Amino acid sequence: MMRLPDFRFVAPRSVEEAADVLASHAPGDAMVVAGGTDLLPNMKRRQQTPATLVGLRRIASLRTIVNGDGLTLGAGLTLTQIVREPRIAAQYTALAQAASQVATPHLRNMGTLGGNLCLDTRCNYYDQNYEWRKAIDFCMKKDGATCWVATSSPRCLAVSSTDTAPALIALGAELTLASAAGVRHLPLADLYRNDGIHYLTRRPDEIVTAVRLPRLDGWRSTYWKLRRRGSFDFPVLSVAAAVQVAPDGAVTQAQLVLGAVASRPVVADRAAASLVGQPLTDTAIARAAALAAEPARPMDNTDFTLLWRKRVTREYVTRALKELRGERIAR
Repeated sequence: MMRLPDFRFVAPRSVEEAADVLASHAPGDAMVVAGGTDLLPNMKRRQQTPATLVGLRRIASLRTIVNGDGLTLGAGLTLTQIVREPRIAAQYTALAQAASQVATPHLRNMGTLGGNLCLDTRCNYYDQNYEWRKAIDFCMKKDGATCWVATSSPRCLAVSSTDTAPALIALGAELTLASAAGVRHLPLADLYRNDGIHYLTRRPDEIVTAVRLPRLDGWRSTYWKLRRRGSFDFPVLSVAAAVQVAPDGAVTQAQLVLGAVASRPVVADRAAASLVGQPLTDTAIARAAALAAEPARPMDNTDFTLLWRKRVTREYVTRALKELRGERIAR
């Protein structure tokens, strides 16, 4: 049985108090925990060993939903709360679909929006117990010097497996981060780096406090996820698609974002741009799907073969766009 290492636990009642605790520790010595569905298993595998955990469950301001020129979601909302919120299901369908496909009901009851956005990158060589990793002399992401996915790679190739991030990026979400030094806002896409180790631009002393979604009049969105089992599994490919459609049926704006094909969500700009100014015809969809598959470069570090996963990218983009056109597509 894998056991947690020793740690100190503090449970502040405000974001300011939590930020002060983080600021008083060296980077990595203190980490925030909300649902714990990612961090605690990592601690059991000794992938992360903070001396202090800063619990966020008692901070009520992190669990609010605020109307405005769009919708502002507290980062402490559970994934179940996201799924059950009718305003999200109606206006931001891709987010509701993404949250509903994370893990199992039990884990969605615990896991939070902020936690899923900051989900650790995954790899077959990394997500093993300590003894297994020691047997291969560890890997670049933790305690070793070699990326076993590509031994000549100068950087870690662990893959981004967050479900909600591609959906929120496609929906134009903005993130709020708080620290003892103040508050900053950034487009959600800017939270991620294409590096399996340093995959977030969030500083160790910062807390994700909220996600702001803009008002999206005339937009439709959807989220498609490839995994071996219909429940529980992390994505080995995900596609978030959002389009704004004019009364005449022409696409006026579009976003396509791929997940689980790199160490960060991949924005398929050329594919999205190819849709603008025309209806979602079969020809337009086929062209966009082909362009979206170009930046998808999955590595051999998760389930299924990488070449097949790249080919499936085109099929999943096609299905997502046909669904946005109004077709009923079996999932």
